[in-house]
Amino acid sequence: MSVYHLHNQLNFPNPAHAGKDGLLAIGGDLSSHRLIEAYRSGVFPWFNPGDPIMWWSPDPRCVLNTSKVKISASMRNVMNRQVYEVRMDEQFEMVMRHCMSVKRKQRGTWIGEEMIRAYVDLHHQGLAHSVEVYCAGELVGGLYGVSLGRMFFGESMFSHSSNSSKFALIMLCKALETKGVRWIDCQMYTEHLASMGAELMSRQSFLELLSDHLSEAGLTGKWGWEREQLTIHSSGHA
Repeated sequence: MSVYHLHNQLNFPNPAHAGKDGLLAIGGDLSSHRLIEAYRSGVFPWFNPGDPIMWWSPDPRCVLNTSKVKISASMRNVMNRQVYEVRMDEQFEMVMRHCMSVKRKQRGTWIGEEMIRAYVDLHHQGLAHSVEVYCAGELVGGLYGVSLGRMFFGESMFSHSSNSSKFALIMLCKALETKGVRWIDCQMYTEHLASMGAELMSRQSFLELLSDHLSEAGLTGKWGWEREQLTIHSSGHA
């Protein structure tokens, strides 16, 4: 199938037109309006810094039900020993920069300065969020993503200490579950995510999931973590 070239229009082509590898379109920009439209359309950006922006909608899609996250015995031991402390939205840009430095076999270093500026803008709008894991006051793991409606779109995670990224994901799932957010879009399948309960879903089923969950009120504003509950310091719709 042909790859679409985006210009000034914000609307994305039908994701069903994506190629076998999931590539749907090239071009456009990373403005907040375009990024929001992309996520609402089941599309996300992934490209090497300096290259044209590439937009993807893979089939199948990797998703995680927040109520079904798997916690291993060793991870339960870490949690019981209270090795780590979790915070949210305190060092969003730093979390992105740590994610940028991670060497990955599947995705390479797709996070560049352009991506950081774009998602920091979303963060300032209360739509992009970070989960941060600290040990003895030092940031040792975390993740970031975008929250729209009753969906969380995970973008990347990092770990500088054993199990710290797993801890971040588990805490995110538990926090989102308390607020009625059932699904996390993990985008691409990895064994690491599968070991934590992520599963594959057809693109069509994923798009239907978006339709059902993006029409509901979103968790916007700054996020905080208190008494193992997600707190939202300002509210609104996304």
